[in-house]
Amino acid sequence: MSTAPRVNAAKRDWGRNASGCTILHIDMDAFYASLEAARNPRLLGKPVIIGTGSRSVVSAASYEARKYGVNSAMPTAQARRLCPNGIFLPVDMPYYVSISSRIFKEVFSKITDKVEQVSVDECYVDVSSALLRWKTPIAIGEWIRSEVARKFHITCSVGIASNKLIAKMASTNAKPNGMLIIPQNRNADFVSIMPLRAIPGIGPALAKKLATWGINSIEMLRSVDEKTLERVAGSKVLARMLYNTSRGIDTRQVMPHVPEKSIGTESTLDKDTTDIAAVKN
Repeated sequence: MSTAPRVNAAKRDWGRNASGCTILHIDMDAFYASLEAARNPRLLGKPVIIGTGSRSVVSAASYEARKYGVNSAMPTAQARRLCPNGIFLPVDMPYYVSISSRIFKEVFSKITDKVEQVSVDECYVDVSSALLRWKTPIAIGEWIRSEVARKFHITCSVGIASNKLIAKMASTNAKPNGMLIIPQNRNADFVSIMPLRAIPGIGPALAKKLATWGINSIEMLRSVDEKTLERVAGSKVLARMLYNTSRGIDTRQVMPHVPEKSIGTESTLDKDTTDIAAVKN
């Protein structure tokens, strides 16, 4: 799930030349809420909000709920104020994980084994070895969207590009239920219209650091040399990341078969407590 800002101007035809565009980023649309509607069609078109309890946070919200200003990680109490007629459901992680596993097995693995799972609802796919069969990455992207909809009754968005950075930004701006292709020679142009916060890796803290140096746009970021960026960011690694991403450069490879991250669960108590027994229970 992407929380990066989207840019209306990005969702346009950047050209259909997909030569060299072998990286796909696939992101399910409002995954948890969509799965709830898939198993209970009466929820279709309704403001569905995943997360219950007076002290919990929103795990996911349908696009209908988002129209009321409800977003992921928002306190549930605030979501209830914004969307009093919303349908609030508890998180059913075993169900979401089981469907996610099926999507990876029944859709993505049918294309290639070069699949990097980022989260339960998001992945990168390197289709370079699959083009002999599929001919174009566009055909692969269209098939993925069709299969996910046909088999699981949910939608996903696909970004197609020459590297992971641009593919992820493309899928974010293709949402919901869209596909966006960024030709390799348009990478820098595509990045140039984005706000800084749309760049993966630039969070609130780093954006604040950049702002203190008067860097508030991609254009300003590109004008700063790498040595100065090191002083701004406080790290050579961050400086190199900023320098490259502002130009649409990303050399990271799709990494399949990475060890799975542990999945944890947590509960929020109804009131604050220092009682160890209450916490354990």
